Amino acid sequence: MKKYQIEVCANSIESCLAAQAGGADRVELCAGIPEGGTTPSYGEISIARELLTRTRLHVIIRPRGGDFLYSPIEIKTMLMDIEMAGKIGADGVVFGCLTAEGEIDLPAMQQLMQASKGLSVTFHRAFDVCRNSQKALEQIIELGCNRILTSGQQSTAELGISLLKELRIQAAGRIILLAGCGVNEKNISHIAQETGIEEFHFSARQTIKSDMNYKNESVSMGGTVHINEYERNVTTAQRVMDTIQALYKAIDKE
Repeated sequence: MKKYQIEVCANSIESCLAAQAGGADRVELCAGIPEGGTTPSYGEISIARELLTRTRLHVIIRPRGGDFLYSPIEIKTMLMDIEMAGKIGADGVVFGCLTAEGEIDLPAMQQLMQASKGLSVTFHRAFDVCRNSQKALEQIIELGCNRILTSGQQSTAELGISLLKELRIQAAGRIILLAGCGVNEKNISHIAQETGIEEFHFSARQTIKSDMNYKNESVSMGGTVHINEYERNVTTAQRVMDTIQALYKAIDKE
């Protein structure tokens, strides 16, 4: 039987622990999920490292939301964050840099790869907004990255099945493809069967209500950006288990 690798996108230590309890092989710890993920704090990485005893810890290195065209100061920040993650004991880091023309920013990536020696490196979904996926794949392999997190340049991995399959064939075992974005218990087996990919990234989150008794819902912490301040999304062990089981059940039937 195939052994799939499961990565959970964790937005908190609580989500990290749920991922571990649900059987995830690793987590990608992120802050700023509504922005697509930004670098978590020193404290969060440190406590996650302390509590994740069976699950590998990867940390996103992304100084802000928005595009992946980074200034020299932002690259310097990323280098420091990689150093910090390594010292704390992270198993891997996750980053990606593009040029203004949508190409892989090779000089920036080379600096970050040098700083990441000894760590597993995932090139994140900056790949999904690059100009030429086939060319980018070869460049990322040449840089020495261990894997690429991708939805096949579509809004979800299920919609990106066609390109994901093409990329896996092109990669020919030289790099791992990690299928992510919109992966869940309902579609994971379909994506696996159609693409042949063996690593999956998902959040397995559900909404939980705040325990606050007093609420002032007229005030938004985001100013003009209004979200529900009295609920949050957290990974649950049950959804992680359900998604993993859905994958293996489909394989058992083959």
